[in-house]
This record gives sequence, structure tokens and C-alpha cells, in this order.
Amino acid sequence: MQIDTDKIDDAALALMYLTLHDHCRAWKQIDWDITNRLHDKGLIDNPIGKAKSVGLTEEGLKQAELLFEKLFTK
Repeated sequence: MQIDTDKIDDAALALMYLTLHDHCRAWKQIDWDITNRLHDKGLIDNPIGKAKSVGLTEEGLKQAELLFEKLFTK
């Protein structure tokens, strides 16, 4: 699969898919407003805290993978 880097800025959840580790955790390098909205939508666990990563919910994992394929592959 080829990654279309021009689309990365448009999809924070898909970008989190790039940083997944421990099956369902992504590094918190995304703007706080975005992570708060993703949490409000039930796609990630509460982003507030000292941890450098955040857990994606089961639905969040599914959507992140679908968005990654949709937005970043040719």
C-alpha cells in the first residue's frame, strides 16, 4: 500500500493508527481539542493524564484502520 501524505492532516484518528502500540494504544501527539472530541465520540479512552499514549476503544480501532486505508492509500 502506498501512503498519500497529503491527506494526513485531515484525519487525526487515522494518524493515530500510524502510532499504535500494545494493540490499542496510540501516542498522544495530537492537539488536545482533537483528542477531547475523539473521546466525546467514544473512539478513545480519556486523554487527560500523564501517560504519553491513549487507548483506542474497539470502535476507535475499527474506524482508525478504515480511515487509514481510505485516506492514506492509493
